[in-house]
Amino acid sequence: MKLLQVHNFYQQAGGEDRVVAAEQAMLISHGHEVFQYTVHNDQLTGMSALQRGLYTFWSQETYRDIGKLLEEQGIEVVHVHNTLPLISPAVYYAASARQVPVVQTLHNYRLLCPAATCYRQGDICELCLKKSVKLPAITHRCYRGSLLTSAAVSTMLAVHGLAGTYQRKIHTYIALTQFARNKFREGGLPAERIVVKPNFLAEDPGVGSGNGGYALFIGRLTEEKGIAAMLDAWSTCPHTIPLKIIGDGPLQSVVRERVAALKSVEYLGPCEHSRAIQLLQDAAFLVFPSRWYEGMPMVVLEAFACGTPVVAFGLGSLIELIIEDVNGIKLPFPDSGALTDFLQNYGELGQNMARRRAGARASFEQNFNANTNYEQLLDIYNRAINQPR
Repeated sequence: MKLLQVHNFYQQAGGEDRVVAAEQAMLISHGHEVFQYTVHNDQLTGMSALQRGLYTFWSQETYRDIGKLLEEQGIEVVHVHNTLPLISPAVYYAASARQVPVVQTLHNYRLLCPAATCYRQGDICELCLKKSVKLPAITHRCYRGSLLTSAAVSTMLAVHGLAGTYQRKIHTYIALTQFARNKFREGGLPAERIVVKPNFLAEDPGVGSGNGGYALFIGRLTEEKGIAAMLDAWSTCPHTIPLKIIGDGPLQSVVRERVAALKSVEYLGPCEHSRAIQLLQDAAFLVFPSRWYEGMPMVVLEAFACGTPVVAFGLGSLIELIIEDVNGIKLPFPDSGALTDFLQNYGELGQNMARRRAGARASFEQNFNANTNYEQLLDIYNRAINQPR
C-alpha cells in the first residue's frame, strides 16, 4: 500500500510528532511505502500576521505539492495529522480532486476549539463546542493570547465548516478515545465516520521494579498540566512520598522557586528520554494532575508499559485510560484538593499500589502495543480505499 502522511510540526516537539514517526516506522516495517509531506512552524519566523492568517485559510503551495505527489506516486490513502497553520485545509481538496481518500487523526480539539484544549483561565471551557462561528475564542483571545490570530483560526474553522470541508472532504476521522469521539460528535462531525483508535508505543521499554520510593511527574510545565495543584499537595503533605519532576515550559521558574522550599520535591529539568524511562520504571507511581481534555498522553502509555500505576484526575481521556483498582487511581475532578487527600491517605493506599503494577502492564499489552495498533490502522485504511467516495 502507498500512503502519504501529512503533518505540520510544532515549534516545540510533542506527542503528535512522536505518533507520526511511530506510525511511519510501523507501516514501513510491514512492507508499506510511506511518503511524507511535512512543514515546520519554524518557517513562521519572519512572516507577517497577515501572511500567517492567509496560510491558515489556504495554502496554494500545499494544494500544488500534494496534488503532484498523489499523481506521481500513486498514493492510495492520505493520512493527515496536523494542518495548522502552514499546510491548511487545502490538503483535503487536493486529495478530493484526485479521488484519494483522506484519514484525519484528531490529536486535539482544534476543530471544536481554536485553542485546541477546551481549557481557559484555569477551567474547562466548551463555549465554542457547538458554535459554527467561534466568537468566544476571539473575545477571549484563546489562540496564543492574540486577537488577530484567534480571529484567523476561528474564521478559518467557520469558513471551512460552512463550505462542508470537514463534512465532505474527509473519509474517516480517528479519535483517540470514546470520550473524544463523543465530543466531536457533539461538535457536529459525522458520527458514522469517527472511529476510535488509540496511540501506541513503537518500542516496549520493559517492566521496572517500582522500588524507587518516589512519585514522578513527566510533562510540560504549564498551567493546564496542574502543576500548581501538584506542588500545593506536596507542600501540605511533605512527609508522605518524595516527588521528582521532569520537564520544562513556561512555569519552569515558578517550579524552581517552589521546589527550593520543599525538601521532599526534586526538580530534574528536561531529561533524555532513556533517563526518563529509567526513572519511570523505578517510580512508585506516575502523578498526572492535568486539568484539561488530554488527547492520549504518551507518558501514560509509557507508565503502563513500565508497570507503573498512574494517579490522575478522572477527566477527558483519563476517564477511560485509568481503571480504578487495576492500573491506577482516578481522583475526583474538579476537586483541587483531591491530590492532597490522596497523599494524606497514601500510607494505606500505597500498600495497594504494588498490585496495580500488573494491571498497568496488562493495559499496555492488551491495548497499546504496536501489533494491535497496526491491525486497527490497516483496517481503517482498507475501508477508506474500498468504500465509494
